[in-house]
Amino acid sequence: MELFRGVNVDWLRLKWYFLGFSLIFSMAGIISMGWHWAHIGSPVPFGVDFRGGTQVQVQFVATPDVNKIRSATVAAGIKDANIQAYGEAKNNEVLISLPEQTDESSLDLGRQQIYDALQAHYDNRFTVRNVQVVGPTVGRQLEKQAGLATLYSMAGMLVYLWFRFQLIYGVAAVVACFHDTLITVGAFALTGQEISLTVIAAILTLVGYSMNDTIVVFDRIRENLRLSRRESLPDVVNRSINQTLSRTVLTSGLTFLTVLSLFIFGGRVLHGFSFALVVGILIGTYSSIAVAAPMLVAWQEWRAKRGNAVVLPAAKRARV
Repeated sequence: MELFRGVNVDWLRLKWYFLGFSLIFSMAGIISMGWHWAHIGSPVPFGVDFRGGTQVQVQFVATPDVNKIRSATVAAGIKDANIQAYGEAKNNEVLISLPEQTDESSLDLGRQQIYDALQAHYDNRFTVRNVQVVGPTVGRQLEKQAGLATLYSMAGMLVYLWFRFQLIYGVAAVVACFHDTLITVGAFALTGQEISLTVIAAILTLVGYSMNDTIVVFDRIRENLRLSRRESLPDVVNRSINQTLSRTVLTSGLTFLTVLSLFIFGGRVLHGFSFALVVGILIGTYSSIAVAAPMLVAWQEWRAKRGNAVVLPAAKRARV
């Protein structure tokens, strides 16, 4: 199925607009991460998976009053508890989080303190729906492993594209993936949403998704280089993007509709995961066209100015 026939968009002519768009959103994310670092000591708000602590999900019979719940925890001697409404209002649920604990043995005590405080100082029947307890040591290990997993995945893809195409292809694809990751994480910093293990899983998924979309464009560029050896590289890149546009829109569009439905109807538990996918798919599709492909042309033009221009590898002729 082909949505677009005879498309002839000069994508490279728009490269400065693309660069401005990327810079605005990247810098907004970086500034927001810097603000969070100055106020909470981390570039983004981390969930209990990483920071350690106790998180209790409580459902009340009647509509809960967050201010009265906070007063109840203070009256019980619990300081700096984070209390917020959770899920849909009709469910009468509240999420109570204690700050990072320095002593592993005090984690279970924090859960009991929340239960006792509500029993003694808040007149509204309740049920504890879920309790999440993570020690600070485990949280720091998870944070380190999540960062390494993201870096290793990008390094592995760089090596693969180096051998499959050429080093510049790998560098361009990894820069595009880093661009996608930066803007996605920046979106969490801008909106103040917590990053949990499920969000890291979504980001790793997006790294692979963005890389796959970029490889499709690169493979068409390489094929067209074989078929049109006398054509300039900018013309080949533009034509390759236009030829893969239908595939890109169909694949990314259907995936986007799926994750958008998950974001709207998936509930609070999947909110962070689906939000990362929604932002990441949009940015990943954009970067394959606006970041990765123009980098090939910029690199070739830079080499030409230095008198060191090299021919980008073309696909081999298929054997019959």
